[in-house]
Amino acid sequence: MPVSTRSPSPHAPQPTDPGKGTPDPAGAEDAVEIEEADETVGEAPTEAGESEAGAPVGEEDAEEGKGEPASETVSASPASPASPASPASPATTTGEAAADEFEDEPAVRPADVEEPGEESTVDPADVDAGGAEPEADVPRGWRGRYPRVARGVWWGATVLALVLVVGALLLPNRMAALQVNRFTRIPGEAIIGAAVLLALPRRARIAVAAGVGTLLGALTVLNLLDMGFLEYLGRDFNPVLDWGLLDDAQSYLADSMGGTVAALAAIGVVLLVVLVLSLMALATVRLGNILARHPRRSTQGTLIAGTAWIACSVLGLQYAGIPVASDRVVNRVTSEVGQVRDTLRDEAEFAKVARSDTFGDTPPDQLVPDLRGKDMIFAFIESYGRSAVEDPIMAPGVDATLQTRTAALAKAGFHAKSGWLTSATYGGSSWLGHSTTLSGLWVDNQQRYRTVMASDHLSLTKAFQKTGDWDTVGVMPGVQKAWPEAGFYGLDKVYNAFQMGYRGPKFSWSTMPDQYALEAFQKLEHGKERDKPLMSEVILTSSHQPWAPIPTMVGWDELGDGSVFDAIQEAGEKAPDIIADSTKSREEYGKSVQYSVTALTEWLERYGTDDTVLVFLGDHQPISRVSGQNASRDVPISIVAKDPKVLDKIAGWNWTDGLKPASDAPVWKMSSFRDRFLTAYGSTPHPTTG
Repeated sequence: MPVSTRSPSPHAPQPTDPGKGTPDPAGAEDAVEIEEADETVGEAPTEAGESEAGAPVGEEDAEEGKGEPASETVSASPASPASPASPASPATTTGEAAADEFEDEPAVRPADVEEPGEESTVDPADVDAGGAEPEADVPRGWRGRYPRVARGVWWGATVLALVLVVGALLLPNRMAALQVNRFTRIPGEAIIGAAVLLALPRRARIAVAAGVGTLLGALTVLNLLDMGFLEYLGRDFNPVLDWGLLDDAQSYLADSMGGTVAALAAIGVVLLVVLVLSLMALATVRLGNILARHPRRSTQGTLIAGTAWIACSVLGLQYAGIPVASDRVVNRVTSEVGQVRDTLRDEAEFAKVARSDTFGDTPPDQLVPDLRGKDMIFAFIESYGRSAVEDPIMAPGVDATLQTRTAALAKAGFHAKSGWLTSATYGGSSWLGHSTTLSGLWVDNQQRYRTVMASDHLSLTKAFQKTGDWDTVGVMPGVQKAWPEAGFYGLDKVYNAFQMGYRGPKFSWSTMPDQYALEAFQKLEHGKERDKPLMSEVILTSSHQPWAPIPTMVGWDELGDGSVFDAIQEAGEKAPDIIADSTKSREEYGKSVQYSVTALTEWLERYGTDDTVLVFLGDHQPISRVSGQNASRDVPISIVAKDPKVLDKIAGWNWTDGLKPASDAPVWKMSSFRDRFLTAYGSTPHPTTG
């Protein structure tokens, strides 16, 4: 039977009229038309047990074959005396391997199948001496045995490749933007890519397509990271600074969900990244090869698409409020390059800022003279944000707690004033909030944090150490490894998670309940007789996500070694149940803040003296799943003391009386608090310059 080839044999049969089975006087052009018509034939009955047709091959295949080397030509014509047919013919084997490797098309083509009623067109000259008709090449492999399946697989793989590439080109980096209108646009980068691939020779085309696909895969990973970082930290992923935070994320997952889940999640993420990169590379190579197999149609389609993109761009056409002409990838890459450039520039500029300090040369005796003799406590409550005070789900319980504790403190002789600070971080990275508050510098990324920690900039807590009139200590239940930052904060001694005698259960990420940490602080440091007053930095962790399980208050005399919390932890909510439910997360978050505020203020009520001054605040807002989209970055801050002179010093701040700041109370940047506090309590500025 006749077989279409790229380089016809001189003995090839003449084209036949599909209706009559006789030589067609129209010649080769009509044969091409028949081939194109055959593209629609996929299920016609065939002779000699042959199956249905495979993938379509049009006239462009024949034209491309004119310029291809012989090694890439698929030989499937009947044998002739000058060219004996063999199933193991080198030309056939090489061509089929190339097609299988790069195209994955079915081996059987419509031209290989005789139409119903078609007469044999074997040239008598091709019959061997014995009078037998030579055996035609029989399709080998599963594609030959199952051509319908092969055709389905070919089309399925092609459609999947197209969806992957177009999807990657149009994928936004915001979960809220994952809507249909984002994927009904014309990606200009795809049109440019098609034009480039059509112009390249085969090897260069494959290399470029694979490289572009890998880059698209990397861009997809960055888009997914942006979604995650925005959800948890309220900002985009920084490709220069944030890789180290992925390790922190795994540690958090291990503490919240268990080590096995964390390990499986890490493995799954790595496999997912490899899969995305590989699939995108294979998809672009496949589409590039399909374009090259049909250059005329591909060129026409590219020109039409390019014209449509330009027209939509010039006319400003939109669908559902989104421009139809998309240049998403160009804008995304430009944004990433700009972010990298800005990050590197910021590193050098911030180092100069960190060397400038309003109180850098202030003599020790001129630092906080109005607080001499006071036991100072600077406490941070994890994730204590404005949403806890104002959100309709969380606020009722939190506000009631603040009012109750304000009244209880007043009964014990303590009074408070409260305001708002705008945190340098959101949803996480608490250490950025701590360092911003105490350094007086805007520390909103990891590079800035490292720069500040390595500097001799005066922290608020170190100012007390510098005077020589205070002992200084840190209570850090969340620290579980070496913590060199103690030097920057001027802490003579630091108690970490393993140094407070706790033998009870962990509460997800939190190593111990706040009530126990405060009681340990009392026994280890605050309750001891000493020659100097004490300045303490305390980091409370019970309100850390995922807010399940959360501890409850027990009798202060019942705390012991913490074993009393075993039953409470066992009866508490399970982290997976809370994480999966946004409303439940908000409810449990509110309860955790109530617990932390109650533990801290009850401790003050129980152990505070006439000389105790407590400054406590939140480090950042909770994640957007709890605080809501576009929530502010404000956190409450309160100063509590028995001595009325302490609060009189800040009367000009116009803060609200009590533990709950009014909605219209002053809002300052968190980085401004250090200088305002030092100034209010009598410190004299002596600047240093970078």
